This record gives sequence, C-alpha cells and structure tokens, in this order.
Amino acid sequence: MDLPEQPWPTGLAQQLEPLVRRVLAPNPSPFTYTGTETYIIGSGGELAVIDPGPNDPAHIAALMAAIRPARVTAICCTHTHRDHSPAAAPLKALTGAEIAGCAPLVLDALGPRGDVPFDATYAPDRVLVDGEQLRGPGWTLTAVATPGHTSNHLCFALEESGALFTGDHVMGWSTSVVSPPDGDMAAYMASLEKLHAREDRVYYPAHGDQIDKPRQLVRGMIGHRRQRERQILKLLGAGEGEIAAMVPRMYKGLDRKLWPAAGQSILAHLIELQQRGVVVRDGDFWALAS
Repeated sequence: MDLPEQPWPTGLAQQLEPLVRRVLAPNPSPFTYTGTETYIIGSGGELAVIDPGPNDPAHIAALMAAIRPARVTAICCTHTHRDHSPAAAPLKALTGAEIAGCAPLVLDALGPRGDVPFDATYAPDRVLVDGEQLRGPGWTLTAVATPGHTSNHLCFALEESGALFTGDHVMGWSTSVVSPPDGDMAAYMASLEKLHAREDRVYYPAHGDQIDKPRQLVRGMIGHRRQRERQILKLLGAGEGEIAAMVPRMYKGLDRKLWPAAGQSILAHLIELQQRGVVVRDGDFWALAS
C-alpha cells in the first residue's frame, strides 16, 4: 500500500478526544506505514503512555514536550517489536513511571520482520494479564490479551470513552503480519473473534488512521483470513504445495519486498490447518491430508 502524501504530523501532539493525544514517531517503513503512533492518556496531572515507540531522541523529546508539566505514572507496551517498546526505558528514566504491559519476549531477528526484531531491552516492572487495570485521575485502562501477531500482544481499553488501543493486532491500512514460530494464526483468529464480541466505539492502532467502525472492520478481517485459507486449500488441491509459488498467485500486485511477509502468513495458515488435520507437510512441500 502506498504511503499518504507528506507532510505527516511527525512529532506533533494531536488531540483525538478529551483523554487521548497521539504523537507520530519518525520511523516510516513498509511495515510501520507513516510510523509508530504513541498515545498519551489522561487530561489531568497523571498520564499513561501507550506504545512509547522506538528509542529515537527526537521522538522522546516530542513525547516529553507533550507530557510536561504533567506526570507519567504508567508506560504501557502492546508488544515488544522494536518499533513499539524501546523508548520505554529512556522514558522511564526521564519520568520515573513504571513500565506496565505485555510480557517480555525476545526471539532471533529472522524472517520478514528482520527490520523490526524483538526488543531485548524491554524490562517491565509489572506484567498485565487479561482484564487487569491501570488507573489515573479520570481514566482507566484495561488490558485485553490478543495473542496472534505475537504471543505477548495486548490491547488496552479506555473504559471512560470506549476506545481500544489495538497495537498491531488490528490496523485499518494493512492486515497484521502473523509470522511463525511466535506468530500463531489460530490464536490470531481467536483474538479477532474476541474483539468482534466486544462493543468498543473506536480503535486506535499503532500504525495508520483510527478505525471508526471497528466491529465491521474486524468482521471483514475474519472473512479475509478465511478467504486466504480457501485460496490455500484450492492451490493445494491443484498440486501446488510450495509457499514460494503460492505467494505471487495469492498476492497479485503486492510489492516483491513484502513477499517474505506474505509467505510467513501463508505458513501460519498452513500450520493451523496442519493442527486441524486438514493438511500434511513433507519438508517444504504441503499437501491436503488424504
């Protein structure tokens, strides 16, 4: 997908609603769109920060300018890809806030997300479980466990306004990359169903525009993933069993630089189908189960 025309609001604190401001980090890429969007929660003297973003001095300075003179009490990370959590440590050093959010997770920087591997510096003071809450004056954030994109992924619900901060789990500009071994398609689909059952008013993803019809989008995403599964089964039925050959047939028009990520999503689907006994694997070759 093409990026929108510049200028982008990089470094500016945008007021989205009374309790929510957004600051865009200067890290655009094919995987991050115009960059990581850090959210500042609260309107009083105590604030929370969601997805502090990359450890970039300009971004951290922009966050501090937006925060002062208030005090940050919680730094929340949806997951530990390096475009989301590395600024947590320097922001904690500047503000004294606790880091509270997803569990730490570090894997080797392999596969299509080699540009954004897991953050080895992430050290939470408090790991939140599903349903656990953080509170400040006038705001309450509830952790919503949404594994799939990564096994440690959390969303955060702002109870006072009906907003859900979806990290990389749901984005309007692109589908999320589900990349094994940590990315899990069965878990991702279950997490989508979980969000579809909720009644959140608006989604604020970590990349791209806000989503004003969230249940409609999630319903479409579930349908899209099921369509991908049907495409895979059709190709397997025709004797096409190698992922590298499936990618250009399933993702026509996709930038070749993104083919490895598409291949990982196909692999995630195949692993889920294998777990259900629908397909079998022989090395790099996949086939329908007899």
